[in-house]
Amino acid sequence: MVARGGRVLGIAGPPGAGKSTLAEQLLAHFGERTALLPMDGFHFANEELTRLGLAHRKGAPETFDVRGYIDTLHRVRRREHDVLAPRFHREIEEPVAGAIRIPTSADIVITEGNYLLLPQQPWGDVADLLDERWLLRPGDVVRRARLVARHEAHGRSPVEARSWVDDVDEPNAELVLHRSIRATWEFDPG
Repeated sequence: MVARGGRVLGIAGPPGAGKSTLAEQLLAHFGERTALLPMDGFHFANEELTRLGLAHRKGAPETFDVRGYIDTLHRVRRREHDVLAPRFHREIEEPVAGAIRIPTSADIVITEGNYLLLPQQPWGDVADLLDERWLLRPGDVVRRARLVARHEAHGRSPVEARSWVDDVDEPNAELVLHRSIRATWEFDPG
């Protein structure tokens, strides 16, 4: 990607696909040449989700500050200065502003998230800002097991975790798997 002059790699996929894991592996492999901009940092705060009546849908496309995410991608691409971006902290289930620094010296910026390749606006503007687009398509059994384990690890009971996966994560997964635009590369991360 760098040899072709590309700079922003987008890794999309349904919840539990392994996007964050793959992004972290790429960061470890390429080291200081790379930076990470996770879409999850652009979750609306819980207070805003409650105000909008969307707390029960947290993680759905409408629960993100997509315009803020797009603006940040534009700033990253311009390379005029280091960019500070929010990070989502699962321990508190909230985004924290300015928690990530993306230096102008980064040759590759990896951004990962569920909805990077959705065609409907405003999400449709994201794909145009990606030099390379990957779509992870894991098996459903593995993906669902990861999600249940993740929700249990963050305080939900096994019943609550399965219910959240069925009611929130699965509709989001269906949207990503069946509505995403064509990626540069699609694969099952295992």
